[in-house]
Amino acid sequence: MKPYERKVFYYETDKMGIMHHSNYIRIFEESRVFYLQQAGMPFEEIEAKGVLMPVLSVECEYKTPLRFDDTFAVHLKIVKFNGTTLEVDYKVINKDTGALCAVGHSSHCFTNEDLRPLRTKNRYPDIYKVFADCNGIDINGFDKIN
Repeated sequence: MKPYERKVFYYETDKMGIMHHSNYIRIFEESRVFYLQQAGMPFEEIEAKGVLMPVLSVECEYKTPLRFDDTFAVHLKIVKFNGTTLEVDYKVINKDTGALCAVGHSSHCFTNEDLRPLRTKNRYPDIYKVFADCNGIDINGFDKIN
């Protein structure tokens, strides 16, 4: 699995030319979408099966600012998965300098379209496998980043 990479867009910056703090939460989501595409189970396919993955909580600790036109990579690691809930850690790296820009964590649950929790293991084994295969595994150099 590759880390998610792109440049900081101008509209994502504030008056100081720094990526606005709220955009880190967005790039965490972008990296989850990218991960699922690489794993062969895009969000569209999961949702077509009637499965949703709402965010229960998200946090971000800012280390070094990203600025307009900086290239960054988001490394993610699934740190907990039990078929009903999912927890993901993130590290955002400036590709130009190698600086650690932010670390984050999000937790999710799996629900049906009525937002009732569901277990994926027996009812959706293909979805379960995508997350179970990477639970706790260093997917894309995550553990090597300080």
